[in-house]
Amino acid sequence: MRIIPASEMPIHADGSAFHLHLKPEQLSDRIILVGDPARVNTVADYFDTQECEVSSREFHSITGSYKGKRLTVISHGIGGDNIDIVLNELDALANIDFKTRTVKPEFKQLTLVRIGTSGGLQPFVPIGTYVAAEKSIGFDGVLFFYAQNDKVRDLDFESELAKQLKWKVTGLSPYAVSAPSSLVEQITQKDIIRGITIATNGFYGAQGRELRLPLHDPDLNRKIEAFDFEGHKITNFEMESSALAGLAALMGHRALTVCCIIAGRVDKNMNTEYKGSLTGLIETVLDRI
Repeated sequence: MRIIPASEMPIHADGSAFHLHLKPEQLSDRIILVGDPARVNTVADYFDTQECEVSSREFHSITGSYKGKRLTVISHGIGGDNIDIVLNELDALANIDFKTRTVKPEFKQLTLVRIGTSGGLQPFVPIGTYVAAEKSIGFDGVLFFYAQNDKVRDLDFESELAKQLKWKVTGLSPYAVSAPSSLVEQITQKDIIRGITIATNGFYGAQGRELRLPLHDPDLNRKIEAFDFEGHKITNFEMESSALAGLAALMGHRALTVCCIIAGRVDKNMNTEYKGSLTGLIETVLDRI
């Protein structure tokens, strides 16, 4: 049995995970993820009770109960690199014995729903729409650092994506991962659009925003908006869904990203006062997770 060295899984002297500062007993198996540390309080304000609160850098966590369900809400910050940290430490908290540094004999599955914001790419997802990432496309590369990633990727979809987008970014290949159908059904029901979400490794150039630096492929967004595979269109841009979907699938967990559209990339409009628009989505996820 492999003993995981301290250099690969740092643990604080108090027995908590290195970045999240959570201890195994402080984690629920139902987790809501948000980007903004302040949004953790917004979600936790709905809790009937709160048992612990921990903050470390951009990682803010509260565990409590909501209508008889024990839940943990955690902020992950921005980007797939942070998702890599959060998912690995959450999985470690659930499935690695911190005292012996060995994998536990019985696997514990986590259910994770990320509530985020996003830019819409189609007329049928205007500002204010809620979109679930039934399939996530990664422009971030995170998943390729892990073995057997092809087992959770949709290779046919990836091939068609590269073809229709006439992919020009050398050294980076888009990947695609589907969310578990059971979780999609559980969370979306009939009032949340099921879409295809692209997660990028940046907010500006990677999402086709041009300030002072010219874009490597100025037509990429147009090709993304026109993409069609078996009647399915790409609905929105954000920065975390693919790393979450891919790592969770490799680890055996259930994960889904649901976003509120706050920017219309086709109409070139933006709602910067979007926080109130998230209230309904937070309430929906709390009731259904």
